Amino acid sequence: MSLPSALAEIVDDFAAVTGQDKLQLLLEFSRELPPLPAELEEAAMEPVPECQSPLFLSVDSSERDRVRLHFSAPPEAPTTRGFASILHQGLDGLSAQEILDVPDDFYSALGLADVVSPLRLRGMSAMLARIKRHLRA
Repeated sequence: MSLPSALAEIVDDFAAVTGQDKLQLLLEFSRELPPLPAELEEAAMEPVPECQSPLFLSVDSSERDRVRLHFSAPPEAPTTRGFASILHQGLDGLSAQEILDVPDDFYSALGLADVVSPLRLRGMSAMLARIKRHLRA
């Protein structure tokens, strides 16, 4: 699977740990989700209802060679925040084409299926799908 370097590094980090350590790593990512910029309000962001917890995203593709991604999720939703942080750290600042080229199921390489419910994994898939849909529009 060919991934952008930052996202490939995250996948490698998850591959290096097993079992509950994967969940611990996901929780570390949840704490690294950056706050929204002052000029962006959650009300102006797109909701991702497939996520079990409230999640909102913003895709700024005004510069096709440098897409900006922003996510908002409550602190009491660490799994959702972790997924959002992975996508932010792995994709923010890439070109639209680089993001569109990411395999839709890349998250399966994280190996979280044994520690996170399929419904939660579906939320990560939905986040990526919405980002791609926005970039194709």
